This record gives sequence, C-alpha cells and structure tokens, in this order.
Amino acid sequence: LVDSNGERVQLKGISTHGISWFPEYINREAFRQFHEEWNANVIRLAMYTAESGGYCTDGDKEYLKNLVKDGVSYAAGNDMYVIIDWHILSDNNPNLHMEESKDFFREMSEEYKDCNNILYEICNEPNGGTSWGEIKAYAEEIIPVIRENDEDAVILVGTPNWSQFVDQAAEDPISGYENIMYVVHFYAATHKEDLRSRMVSAIEKGV
Repeated sequence: LVDSNGERVQLKGISTHGISWFPEYINREAFRQFHEEWNANVIRLAMYTAESGGYCTDGDKEYLKNLVKDGVSYAAGNDMYVIIDWHILSDNNPNLHMEESKDFFREMSEEYKDCNNILYEICNEPNGGTSWGEIKAYAEEIIPVIRENDEDAVILVGTPNWSQFVDQAAEDPISGYENIMYVVHFYAATHKEDLRSRMVSAIEKGV
C-alpha cells in the first residue's frame, strides 16, 4: 500500500464489532482517542449483513448507513483512514446479497467519490465452502459499481475459508482493475506457519 506520492504506508488501527450491536462506539471522542492516544491511523466499520440486526436481514438499512456515514465523518475529522466493511459471516457467500451489496456500494462510492481516506471492503471472511471462483465472480460485479463513481479507491476483497486462502486468489487474480487488495486474516493465537506461508506465496506471485 502506498500513498499518493508512491511512498509505502502501513495502516494501523482497529475494527469495530458489529455496529448494529454496539453503535455507541461510533462517536467523535472515541475516534479522537484512537488516533491521538493509541496512534491509530485507520478504523474499520464492521457492518454485519446477516447477524441480529444485519443489514440484509432484520436491520434498519437507513440507520446502519447513517452509522457508517457518522463513522466516516469522525475518522476524517481525526485524519484517519476508514474501511467500510460489508461484513459477511454467517451468510457465508457474498453472492446471497448481490443486489443489496450493489446498491450499498453505489450509494457509498457516490457519497465519497471525492474523499481520499476511504477503503471499501466488499466481503468479510467468505466461508462455508464458498470458493474463490464464487468470490471472484461477486467481486467482478461489485468492483465496477464502485469504479463508476471512484476510479482509484482501494478495494479489499476477502478470500476463502474466513479470508485465509489468499494463495487461491493469487493463482487467479481479478484482472482489469487497479488498486485491488486481497485479504488475509491472521489471528496470532491460533494461526501459525501454514497461513504465513500462504501469505508469502501470494506476495511472491505478485498480489
């Protein structure tokens, strides 16, 4: 990841839990503390799609979108990057909510097309046997929706098995678009050499 001058940068920060469960943490003072006292330069807004109060199940869409927008505003006000996260989990496969995802990212990318601190995460942790082919097909539908409004925002694409099999994405990467990043989730207590090796393999293949 590099900045507008081509200089390498590292984003360091935290993710919220599901914003429908803990909306109180989307507040200006919390974000100020993350930035000024914890030295965070990014925050991830995890908007669950299916869990209790999920965007695509029983959640209030307008309320959740406004929480995301509040989070983006507080991040910008504290000179932080922000990841807008379409948080797939128990629903396993992002293709289940294709049209809602398109509508969501169309609205968000139109809203923030002139902002330079937004990263779009289009599917957290696909799982339940969802293949890279299925994830790639989904991404190839969603990425153009974002690119219609924002030509160069960074787009994060989850990988199979709870974003562990990043090597599979490296074998068959998305083509035709720049500023695409592939996600690997590394939990230090349980993930060891096998997952590190998958990450190294992906990097060596050029993703």
